[in-house]
Amino acid sequence: MKDVSKRHLDPVCGKQLEAPESRPSTEYKKRRYFFCSERCRTAFERQAERFRMNDLARAGALLTPGRVRWGIA
Repeated sequence: MKDVSKRHLDPVCGKQLEAPESRPSTEYKKRRYFFCSERCRTAFERQAERFRMNDLARAGALLTPGRVRWGIA
C-alpha cells in the first residue's frame, strides 16, 4: 500500500505527485508547493495568490458540512 501522506497535488494542473522531493518547488507565504514541471512552477509564480486562494477555497468547501459554500468541489 502506498503512503498517502507523501502525495501532493500540483496546484496548477492538478496532477498527483507521489515523490514531490524530486520535483520543482517554491515557497509562498510559508508553505512549500510542489509541481510536475518547471512550466507549472513558472505559471504558479506568476499568479501565486490566485492559486493559493483556490487551494484555500477547495479546502474550505471540503470541510463545510452540507452543501459547498464557495461553489468549488
